Formats: sequence, C-alpha cells, structure tokens
Amino acid sequence: MAELATLGVEEEFLLVDPGTRRPVPAADRVLAACPTTRAELKRELLRSQVEAASGVCTEAADLHAQLVEARSALAGAARRCGVRLVSVGVPVLPGRTEPTSGDRFERIQRYYAGVVRDYQACGCHVHVGVPDHDTAVAVLDRIGPWLPTLLALSANSPFHDGDDTGYASWRAVLQFRFPGFGIAPTFGTAERYDAAVDRLVDCGVLVDRHMSFWLARRSEHLPTVELRAADAAGTVEESVLLAVLARALVRTAQRDAAAGRPAPQLPGEVAAAAVWSAARYGLDGPGVATGRGVRVAAGELLDALVRHVGAALADAGDQDLVTRTLARLRRSGTGAGRLRRAARGLGVAGSVDWLVTQTAGR
Repeated sequence: MAELATLGVEEEFLLVDPGTRRPVPAADRVLAACPTTRAELKRELLRSQVEAASGVCTEAADLHAQLVEARSALAGAARRCGVRLVSVGVPVLPGRTEPTSGDRFERIQRYYAGVVRDYQACGCHVHVGVPDHDTAVAVLDRIGPWLPTLLALSANSPFHDGDDTGYASWRAVLQFRFPGFGIAPTFGTAERYDAAVDRLVDCGVLVDRHMSFWLARRSEHLPTVELRAADAAGTVEESVLLAVLARALVRTAQRDAAAGRPAPQLPGEVAAAAVWSAARYGLDGPGVATGRGVRVAAGELLDALVRHVGAALADAGDQDLVTRTLARLRRSGTGAGRLRRAARGLGVAGSVDWLVTQTAGR
C-alpha cells in the first residue's frame, strides 16, 4: 500500500444548441471533429451526450491536465459543429434526443424502456486502482457511509425541464428509478459479490455484469473500484477534488481492512435516507450521519470525511489541494448553488450560457 494508487476519471457531458440552449443529438459529429487526446473520447447512451475517460494517472496534476485537454478538445469540436458543451448533471431545458446505435446501447434501451428514453443524466465517475478482487470488495464494504457526502459535494443538477426541482441533484432522483440504485450491501468476500451481481443478471434487471447501479462497484474490466456517486462536475478542479477524495477513501478502507477493523453495518433504510438527503439538499442543509441514523448539517459530514481520510491525503500529497479547493467551494457554493445563482441573474435559459463558459474554464 505504500505505492500511490492509480486514478482515472470519466466525465460525461451534454451537447446543447446555442440558440435554444436545449440538448441536441450531435455526438457523432462532435466526436468526428475532435483531435486525438490522452483521454478517450466516446459516445454515451444518447446522442446528446459525450464522454471523456482519462488515461491512468497517479498524480493529481497529470489528471488535471488530461481533463483540461479533453474538455478543450470537445468544446472546440462542439463549436465547429455549431453546438456547445456543458457539464451538468441533467439538462436545464428539455430537448430532442435520439438513442445511440450499437448492440449494448440498444439492449439497454430494450431493458429499461421509458426509464432511459430521455435519460440525459451525466456523472463524474472515479476509478481507483486496487490489487485484486478481494481488496476491491473489502473497500466497497467500508466506503458506503461516505458516498452520500460525495454526492452532496458534487450536486450539480437543480433544474429539470426548465424548472427548479428543489433538489440539489435531480440526477440522483432520476437514478432512483433503476433497480438496486444506492449504496451496495456488505458482501464480505469477492465470491459473495460475484454471486449477488450474477443473481441480479439472472433476475433480468441488469443487462450484464458491467451494469450494476450501486454508487460504488468493482469494475468488471479494470483492476479498479469505481465510485459513481457524483454529478458531472462543473469544473475540472471539482473533478480532481472528487478523484483525490475517492482515492483517499479507498486507501483508508484498505488500511482499515488490513488492520482487521470490521466493515460498518449500514441499515438499508438509513442508507436510502442518506442518499436522498444528499440529493435533496447537497451541502446546503441537513444530511444523515449513517453511523447514528440522525440528521446533522451536511457540512459537518464533509468535515468528518476530510478527517477520516486525512492520513491518506497527506501520504498522497493531496492535502493542500483538498484544503484549497474546499475553501473555494465553501465561498462560491457547489455546482447546484452556482447554477441557481446564475439563473437568478440571467434567467433559466441564460444560465445554460453560463454553464458553457464554466465548462470550458480551467
């Protein structure tokens, strides 16, 4: 565990018309117009979405550079194609969508029907390297209580169909419609994890083993744990913050497992309450302290998370980065708060222009 764990980030984006500010199915044209980058640029479930998957990184600075490069390439290609790139959890305004072609995308459309017909949800997914499957499951068993705080920190989707939903993350609300969404149960062993995923596939609610809907899961094709709690990040700085916090969580969980500390037992109803509260309020209201099953200020939970992973952040040299970035976020607000503020000043449609500028920033 002395070696620095690897990091990778998948950022999902929307493509919008600059006049109507509504999503448009332009992914194929935009990707064809993109230059080669160190990140892999690819299609998503709907043609109004694109994704940038970074290469494998160990240093936060390298990850930051790759994400900036990918956003710049996508934003430039989008402009050349007459559209704009935005990083937001769900579209601010409704727009025309078309499903992406391909066997797996088409299977997803058949399985989930109306749930995914207009599912233009975008997330920021973090992969953290682990040595083997047993370690991955030991980590998953221990990080669940902290995933709602990552959702609250990242909340960036307060609008839907042009209306303020009252939620910080409407993306999370939409995800509640999928089977098994939320914090995974405790498994104990890799064999039990595999059996649980296979059972869900056999029950006909998962397309395949690659598509569980837990907020954190073991990757089926990479030696990583994948944390999927976060909305699409407004800025690269926020994506990197989520990534280094995720790595510190994974490393802390490994240490706890190696020391023989038992995995926390999280009642299902408390886990669901914590995720819902994070989606509803973000950092600007109450959260749920999962260990005690009571409401506390969401900011207190964020402070507790930073203390919990403090040693791992220090070992990776990421402590100053986290301190600086959180200080800026506490001053300016999360993505949801900033977007609401933009909408008050510019109108809901005008806030999409503000998102375009924020997305392309450094």
